[in-house]
Amino acid sequence: MSGLSDFSESIFGVNVLKSGEGTNGKSELASAGSAPLNPCPICNSSKIVCAGLRTLKDGCTVQRYYCKICGVRFSGKMLNADVSKLAVTEYASLRAINLCVPVRKRVGAGELTAETRASITVFAGWLEKEGYLESRYPNNLKTLVYLGADLKDPEDVKSKLGAHKIKNGAKLQYVYAYDAYCKMNGWTWNRPRYTQEETIPFIPDEGELDQLIAAARSKRMAAYLQTLKETFADPGEALRIEWIDISGNIITINHPVKGHRPRALEVSNKLLAMLNSLPHITERIFPCRYASLIDAYVDLRRRVAETTKNERLLAVEFRTFRHWGGTMIAQMTNGNVLIVMKLLGHKRVENSMKYINVYLLNFKQTEFEVASATTVEDAKPLIAAGFEFVLEKSGIMLFKRAKRFSPVANPISKRETDLVNLK
Repeated sequence: MSGLSDFSESIFGVNVLKSGEGTNGKSELASAGSAPLNPCPICNSSKIVCAGLRTLKDGCTVQRYYCKICGVRFSGKMLNADVSKLAVTEYASLRAINLCVPVRKRVGAGELTAETRASITVFAGWLEKEGYLESRYPNNLKTLVYLGADLKDPEDVKSKLGAHKIKNGAKLQYVYAYDAYCKMNGWTWNRPRYTQEETIPFIPDEGELDQLIAAARSKRMAAYLQTLKETFADPGEALRIEWIDISGNIITINHPVKGHRPRALEVSNKLLAMLNSLPHITERIFPCRYASLIDAYVDLRRRVAETTKNERLLAVEFRTFRHWGGTMIAQMTNGNVLIVMKLLGHKRVENSMKYINVYLLNFKQTEFEVASATTVEDAKPLIAAGFEFVLEKSGIMLFKRAKRFSPVANPISKRETDLVNLK
């Protein structure tokens, strides 16, 4: 028998290890031969790692597991409810990469005291009362504490924040958070002056995005990345999409993030098939935490970059899919800022102009796809797909389109009326 030499009898389909057995607190489950390999009971993912031991009332311990996709923690008996099959949870143990729940890194060496934690809890309630919906201000205050700042001393907060090595745009968020905290307590302070930096987003080729989607081993991750690509949604918006938001081949963004508008976008049959293959267990299509999703994506991105020897993939973040989509729309519409603003859900035209400037000033397309048409009916689909008319010779119309942007789904094909109204 592999692993530990002595196991007690299986209880409820789970091998139970007597307390004190094992080496350095680590446990290995015996091989069950023909026992089935089981995924996560919640999201059906195979990204499972060991998460320590759970002590039962009789003093025995049971292996606990953690799903890196949805973040749920469970014991082995949840993997298979049919106890007659004597299913053993060797699936997670054989594929485990560590024996503890991964601890997320945080900056600084400061610690939250009970008093500070209670104060931040009161602050979160005050924000809700004042209408700060889904605010990250409490988490920003915790980061300031981890940096060693004393929240009761505004000058100390300014000093610690000034020494923190992050962009000024990120520092502004901490300033806004502490300013609200001071307002709650009736304090006055001189806010430091930080300005938002203007940066040009990284725009990858469409083939690089497709590489990441195709390399995803999790169906949920692949569907999420394809959703980001075809809806141009913010990562938080895509995570909140519900099954009821899908009607035919139209996905409605009914839960936009701050500063965005609700909108409806056409998607491809490929994406619909990927979404329908996911389990319908909750109202949301992606019932997982953003932190777990980004951890799994970082591993995916690193693996694909190493396999393809393409370091550009390391710069592709979740928001990069949206940046690519915005620049693609600018290219397909010849820089029509109103259409970019409408499809991306922007409330301010300045945010949409960023993609117009990237397209007009920074892209020099050198590779094109070429298509031809002999009739007007043949030319309409090409124009709707982003092809640009070049010339007509011998009754044949020639079109071209930059290879960087060749979307699987046509995001504006069903919006001809809207396009006419916007022009």
